[in-house]
Amino acid sequence: MGESSEASYGATDAQDPIKDTGTESVIESRNALHRGLSSRQVSMIAIAGTIGTGLFLGTGRSLAAGGPASMLICYSIVGFIVYITLLLLGEMATQYPIAGSFTAYSSRFVGSSYSFALGWNYWFNDAVSVASDLTAAQLVLQFWTTSHTWAISLAFWVFLVGVNSIHVRSYGELEYWLSILKVATIVVFIIIGILVNVGVNTDHHYIGGHYFRDAPFIGGFGGFARVFVTASFAYGGTESLAITAGETKNPTKNIPRVVKFVFWRILIFYIISILLIGLNVPHDYPNLSTRSATTSPFTIVFKEVGSTTAASFMNTVILTSVLSAGNHAMFAGTRVLYGLSVSNPPQAPAIFSKTTSYGVPVFALLATSSISILCFGSSFIGSGQLWGWLQNIVGVSNQIAWLSIGLASWRFRKAWLRQGRSLQDLKFHVSWTRIWGPPFVMISVTVLILVQGWSSFHPTFSAIDFVSLYIEIAVMVFMFAVWAFIVRPLTGRKATQKHKLQRIFDLVELETADLDSDQHHDGEADKLDNERHEQNQRIWWRRLFFFIA
Repeated sequence: MGESSEASYGATDAQDPIKDTGTESVIESRNALHRGLSSRQVSMIAIAGTIGTGLFLGTGRSLAAGGPASMLICYSIVGFIVYITLLLLGEMATQYPIAGSFTAYSSRFVGSSYSFALGWNYWFNDAVSVASDLTAAQLVLQFWTTSHTWAISLAFWVFLVGVNSIHVRSYGELEYWLSILKVATIVVFIIIGILVNVGVNTDHHYIGGHYFRDAPFIGGFGGFARVFVTASFAYGGTESLAITAGETKNPTKNIPRVVKFVFWRILIFYIISILLIGLNVPHDYPNLSTRSATTSPFTIVFKEVGSTTAASFMNTVILTSVLSAGNHAMFAGTRVLYGLSVSNPPQAPAIFSKTTSYGVPVFALLATSSISILCFGSSFIGSGQLWGWLQNIVGVSNQIAWLSIGLASWRFRKAWLRQGRSLQDLKFHVSWTRIWGPPFVMISVTVLILVQGWSSFHPTFSAIDFVSLYIEIAVMVFMFAVWAFIVRPLTGRKATQKHKLQRIFDLVELETADLDSDQHHDGEADKLDNERHEQNQRIWWRRLFFFIA
């Protein structure tokens, strides 16, 4: 067995503070998380991680850069890629519901060097996402005032640190109610968007497909390709399924439920919303996406109804979505850093594994939140410009995460088969992705990463855009080299792989990869949860409530 396959992220069954009695016991270890997230909270967390600033604000940048047709096509393509990625991730997360994100699966089935690079890259992604969301709050506030917008970032930062330092349930409950508000608002937006398009607008005229016919594509191939990175930023967060797995009750049943139902709701919300934005908002709308300002297309559509109050309401909801997205990113970054610190061998300082009596990794939380100071750079370079750069960095980092999930899934399935097991024995397996699923994710995401920076080369070279679009690749290579050629030799751990290529890239031996550790075994609490779910399914109004909630 390769050395990296021994990694164990977060609370295993032995550490799990939620006992089979179904009650929460006093934690003895200072390095354990709580399984305190319910199925309804996990479902809403998955929604909250995607329906946020990327949809409410990022679509404005996409529309201005590529036009309505480019936006609809690119978001649909990325949405399908992410859906397949989520299925592959759900398969591994159901089998091994451990904390610390999908980096645990990369460590077990790919290699410790790659896992180290991916883990730190993804932590930085989440930390920068918090800064991005705090910067977005300033952009949203500019709808009402342009003075002292930095104050909203500071207020949000204090609030987010406070919520995440209490208990995982407080995080989950906040996300749940904010997500309900966002979903309800999007439903209202869809209705209003249809009305605006057919003539219920300030000009009292039928819009139809005028903007699609007038300028479907903007900026040529470069404009089209650039939309991919903003779409990737918008869909980022779906991979949080693996991050919450270590703190999810009854993961054997709840994780597949989330995978099967949540993403389709998200995809429907995205595609319908994007279609309506393209139909109702021109790509050259004033201040849609500039160096100093970014206006939400959702606010524009509400404004087209002719009600300033409606536009202000929509902008307020967008502000709460910014808060939700920042809350999610801060939680995810904290858990990723915690996971790195408790891996075997450790890939982050041990201090980040220390938790409070409520299971909160407080030092990891402080480290993650400290990166948010980047948002205050907007005072020097403009909120719109800074948010665009941060959006590029986070979008590419999301793509690297999806590619890594495909790679880990491909090697996980190969290891499972090489060790004489059947894929049908997995707790959750989508058979129609068996042959093409992982290769499709790896190849398609690689193509996206390479082509989306076309506009930074053509018609003129933009050094800043190039750096924001490709710096994550350099960071991954650098961190891989740090672990493989500096950290690992210093720890005295020698490469044990048989083949030269495997030793160079620090690849896990698939024949001896650990397929048994960290599997969740259902206890009494899980059985009680299943019984309650079955009882609820027998009553029609409870079944309807569960589907909606």
